[in-house]
Amino acid sequence: MKPIRKAVLPVAGLGTRFLPATKAVPKEMLTVVDRPVVQHVVDEARAAGIEHFIFVTGRGKAVIEDHFDIAFELDHTLQERGKTAAYEELKKDLPKAGQTSFTRQQAPLGLGHAVWCAREIVGDEPFAVLLPDMLSRGCMQQMLAAYDRHGGNIIAVEEVAPEETHQYGIVSVGETYGQSFEITGMVEKPKQGTAPSNFIISGRYILQPEIFGILEHGKKGAGGEIQLTDAMIDLMETQAFFGMRYEGRTYDTGSKLGFLTANLAYALERNELAGPLKAEIEKMLKGRG
Repeated sequence: MKPIRKAVLPVAGLGTRFLPATKAVPKEMLTVVDRPVVQHVVDEARAAGIEHFIFVTGRGKAVIEDHFDIAFELDHTLQERGKTAAYEELKKDLPKAGQTSFTRQQAPLGLGHAVWCAREIVGDEPFAVLLPDMLSRGCMQQMLAAYDRHGGNIIAVEEVAPEETHQYGIVSVGETYGQSFEITGMVEKPKQGTAPSNFIISGRYILQPEIFGILEHGKKGAGGEIQLTDAMIDLMETQAFFGMRYEGRTYDTGSKLGFLTANLAYALERNELAGPLKAEIEKMLKGRG
């Protein structure tokens, strides 16, 4: 099995759920505590051993590229003013030269199309896909462990209440192997009461490069877009897919509630913020009562 070295991050979305905040600022650059959402996602992938980050961008997303570049004036000012800790923090977060690539998705044709736009940079090797809206800790590391066991294609899944399954892509469960299981089918947003399980596709994938040959056809699915789920269903005819139950919690920062919840959860993990934040929350709840 070839190792997973590269990750594709589709960051071309318009962020319409967060207007007007995302009119001029990419949704991926909204901050969870003091780090942009996309930085948290890159942190997760780097911790798992991913070496190369491929950002599929769109118009108005140049600030993401700037974020992962050296800011000479800022670095100089921080050093000149003796703000060593802040300077070292920026330096630590910066990927090494050649570890980031940026390619453009010229039209919003769906997730499958965004992944296909990265084909020349990925090349003929398996790769990861991380949706930047979905924030998690350690999910990619767990996925790589599942890939080491099974090979093939891996999808991170989480359980939701049965009445929520119509909002997500759902997988069918085959033979189980502890934390992972064979996927025997997939369906995108099934009608309420018809889902084959309550395991949702949660925004982390490991895919074989043959997916590009399927996406090449540009077959449109739900919403008139090129859906990654449709391509994975086609690839299942010749390759194995496995679901990996993520042991943790994913925050959908593309929704207002998920974004606010992620900010609270990540802030409460910070020693300097946890106590004062709890006190502020208690004050607000008492005032509301």
